[in-house]
Amino acid sequence: VAPRQGKGLFATKNIGKGETVFVERPVVSSQFLWNALYNYRACDHCLRALETAEENAQRLLGKSSLVLPHPEQCSIRKDLHQQCPRCQVTYCSAECRQAALEQYHQVLCLGPSRDDPTHPLNKLQEAWRNMHYPPETSSIMLMARMVATVKQAKDKEWWIKAFSQFCSKTANEEEEIAHKLLGDKFKGQLELLRLLFTEALYDEHLSRWFTPEGFRSLFALVGTNGQGIGTSSLSQWVHACDALDLPMLQREELDTFIDQLYKDIEKESGEFLNCEGSGLYVLQSCCNHSCIPNAETSFPDNNFLLHLTALEDIEAGEEICISYLDCCQRERSRHSRNKILR
Repeated sequence: VAPRQGKGLFATKNIGKGETVFVERPVVSSQFLWNALYNYRACDHCLRALETAEENAQRLLGKSSLVLPHPEQCSIRKDLHQQCPRCQVTYCSAECRQAALEQYHQVLCLGPSRDDPTHPLNKLQEAWRNMHYPPETSSIMLMARMVATVKQAKDKEWWIKAFSQFCSKTANEEEEIAHKLLGDKFKGQLELLRLLFTEALYDEHLSRWFTPEGFRSLFALVGTNGQGIGTSSLSQWVHACDALDLPMLQREELDTFIDQLYKDIEKESGEFLNCEGSGLYVLQSCCNHSCIPNAETSFPDNNFLLHLTALEDIEAGEEICISYLDCCQRERSRHSRNKILR
């Protein structure tokens, strides 16, 4: 049987190697819950890292005495940071605080209950953390923000339609995706999550999302279409330092310092360097996978803005593909790649 043909993304004009194909903001996004719990401080709306590069490096190293050279290359502006006056979540700017408030935060603001473990939203988050340990791939709060967005919207149908354009799966495929996210106990866990989700967020306009089938579909939608987002003030600082025009000796000293810094951080914090979350992107979710991709996604603005960049020349009419695997996984045998992809 021929596989069901899903969506694809195709070039309408010639695109040169290295060109930005598009920059896209997500319909909705959210930081991962363990990532936030472990003090990876990010804007609650756009995921911009909130620590300075030096604070970031000190935390990852567990060494408060570390001093970074060229501190002027750090792009973090603490004077612009703002908090929600009711629940104290932090934003990188007044614009992000306003955008969150207008889209979903009125529904999700915990106010003085932020640290109350019996609040329905806190119970939902705690249950999720107990089911989904690092390395994280999704967050129940992404789904919560989808519900809150529809609840707050004047034009609810527009948003429901916006979310429904992300490809949906058959019941069997949905079950498999839920299984992947939640492991062997997934049926009981999914039902517990659904009950907590309903207690925290039920809305009659979205009653289908709260039924067992609808909740599983929501899960599969996020599991299939969610794009990981990673931000880091330290990597921003490194890129800025790379671009400095320095005398050769200074350049070598700085490069050696940075190389050693990353080695030391890897010993201390392993692979968990970034503020991490996920989002739903309308265009990017149309990109199919190739083991020899002609484009790749990145987050060079240190926030949730996704840049799709051409890895080679792409001709008009050609399909634009990305890799769902990282470069280490791509270099493994075809059998292992298939297994990881499935």
